[in-house]
Amino acid sequence: MPLLFDMPLEECKKYKGINPCPKDFDEYWDSSLAEMRAIDTEIEFVPAKWNFQNVEAYDIWYTGVNGARIHGRCVKPINLTKPAKTILMLHGYSGQGDDFPALLSWAAQGHVAFSVDARGQAGYSEDVGGVKGNTLSGHIIRGLDDEDPKKLLFRAIFLDCAQLAYLVMKLDFVDEKDVCCMGGSQGGGLSTACASLEPRIKKASITYPFLSDYKRIWMIDLYKDAYSELSWYFRNRDPHHEREEEIWTKLGYIDVHHLARRIKAEVLMNTGLNDTVCPPSTQFAVYNNISSKKRHKFWFDYGHEGLPNEWNIISDFFNEE
Repeated sequence: MPLLFDMPLEECKKYKGINPCPKDFDEYWDSSLAEMRAIDTEIEFVPAKWNFQNVEAYDIWYTGVNGARIHGRCVKPINLTKPAKTILMLHGYSGQGDDFPALLSWAAQGHVAFSVDARGQAGYSEDVGGVKGNTLSGHIIRGLDDEDPKKLLFRAIFLDCAQLAYLVMKLDFVDEKDVCCMGGSQGGGLSTACASLEPRIKKASITYPFLSDYKRIWMIDLYKDAYSELSWYFRNRDPHHEREEEIWTKLGYIDVHHLARRIKAEVLMNTGLNDTVCPPSTQFAVYNNISSKKRHKFWFDYGHEGLPNEWNIISDFFNEE
């Protein structure tokens, strides 16, 4: 099937991305994880004002990198008899973590479920700031003007997701060997990052992942919609593209197609082949860098939108042994 705005499907199946990877990429993330694990925090559970039968519901809080307070939600069946399978739900760009009703389907299956608010977006998690340059909008480019690449905002957001998994695995009602993560769009990028940075994740469902292969986005003239901030940045900071390679390389620290090669989890990826928001080639760049057990479902007539029966497909994937 030709993808007229991107590349033919057969080329996509071999494509591994073009955005440059910083030479110290693994050192960058290994030191970031060490910083995260050194934080003296645990999950605080605050009973939620919801009246569900047979289910406990909580707002949760923990302290992330740079001292930010991170908010999320948890539901779990009452009277669990053993540590349970646990699902981490990660949300789309500018949004917030799934609310309690969305988590209930997992509790109805006997599982524990968590969601988390990406810092600085629509939920309650803190963005503690402290960077040079743009803060009006655009989380991809937030911190790009700072000399320290660890000021990139998505570094902190990726770590918040990995930290949730790290802390959840310490809970006595969670089966630490059966923790899964899932999400679409930004949530797909965050699911990629979470499984990459917490190698004990058992399964990851990744749907049309955002935050992949930024240079490819620019080359095919699709830096619009969720990626429009790439255009803003060049127009305002480097209109002659004199720093182009430096900028792409710095963004490489928060490019999930580079993180994907660290994944040990089993992966299910869903891709709409008409997706002009997160172009298919950038999604294949993630998938083709994963070396663990994986499967890829193509949605030939769909773009960046709801996919029919997807929830059941993901549920079956998490529950199969």
